Amino acid sequence: MRYSSEHKQQTRDRLLASSGALAKRGGFAGTGVAELMKAIGLTGGAFYNHFPSKDDLFTEVVRRELANSPLARQARHGPDRQRLKRLLEQYLSLAHLHNAEGGCPLPPLGVEIARAEQPVREEAEHWLVELHQAWSETLDDPQLAWALLSQCVGALVVGRMLASEPVQAQVLDASRALLDKMFDEVR
Repeated sequence: MRYSSEHKQQTRDRLLASSGALAKRGGFAGTGVAELMKAIGLTGGAFYNHFPSKDDLFTEVVRRELANSPLARQARHGPDRQRLKRLLEQYLSLAHLHNAEGGCPLPPLGVEIARAEQPVREEAEHWLVELHQAWSETLDDPQLAWALLSQCVGALVVGRMLASEPVQAQVLDASRALLDKMFDEVR
């Protein structure tokens, strides 16, 4: 039975959304094609109707996740320091820390992106450079923009490594305090 191009696109979109959530929850490299397809109710053989390889799927997952991340959406709003500060306060929250599946893809997928093939890393670089440019404009400081981005992602990575919520909160509180100090100084 042949499916319409619309049905094929809908299936591809479901596969991308499901794969992004699965990757952020448990890693992409360790999740097999059969498991990715089972999550949307299809067999592993159907995968190749949508992507030539698992690496191609990962490239698309990275593109989709980074393009739709809260950090990227903020960058599209134009320079607004108060909006950026509010976003980063939400980013550095326990709610976000505990929502790896629905949150920013950088903390859970960063190491896998770093180990991935060139197209995946190029896609990640494209979005990170775009984000950096937006934050550089907002902060009027390109070095600070990279440092801020690294601080926020790193705080979530470290927080998720920790076992107890009180210590996780200390990491996030310290990072938010650093942000407050930075925003006070950069006026």
